[in-house]
Amino acid sequence: MVSTVVHAGFALALAAGLLGDYYDRRALAVILAIVLSPEIDSFLGPLMSGAHRTVGHNLVVPAAAAALLYYDTRIRDRSVLRRRLADRFSERSAERWVAVAWAGLFVHVFAHVALDWVHLDGVNTFWPVRDRFYALSGEAFLSSTDGFVQTFVDVQTDPETGRRQLDAGGGGTTATVHVNNPVEPRDPRDVTDEPVDRRFPVANAGWRLYLIGLGAFTLVARRLQSADPRR
Repeated sequence: MVSTVVHAGFALALAAGLLGDYYDRRALAVILAIVLSPEIDSFLGPLMSGAHRTVGHNLVVPAAAAALLYYDTRIRDRSVLRRRLADRFSERSAERWVAVAWAGLFVHVFAHVALDWVHLDGVNTFWPVRDRFYALSGEAFLSSTDGFVQTFVDVQTDPETGRRQLDAGGGGTTATVHVNNPVEPRDPRDVTDEPVDRRFPVANAGWRLYLIGLGAFTLVARRLQSADPRR
């Protein structure tokens, strides 16, 4: 699985471009809390089959949150969120935290859900509207003989009816899919006498170690850029 350290490293790099002048320790703390929160669904495994990569790893919840945030901050005559933030902080701080909320949603989707979408069994993309895991796997290339070729989406045609069917990496459901994690390192349906090996991954591939380093470098670089050059 993609470790929480990798998610955090990617989040730091994305936040540097999204937050702009709002990039500081408090904003980063909120961003990191948002990007790491989906892993809570690992602890729901004993209560719900297939909870990991489902409850906190879908696009329905962030889409609903984005729609609600957009309505409240862009369409509504008087934003409830801005009013409450202004009452607690100030008008300027209210705008700041609205920007952080948007950045948090973006980072949640692209630094966490999307990374897990391309790994192992993927994520339960449209849960709870539809219970089915999707994984982004395949390749795309230009061939001198075959032209453009892609295998991410498989298009099949029924020879009898002529009906086309798309397969975008669909897999099983919460009843059949179990993604190993430190809380449940193996499928609870597998009965074995072997000792449980709980591994807390940091970087089990070169590109993941690179993302961790990239995030750390971005954090240091932004810190140096914001420092007073006269010191």
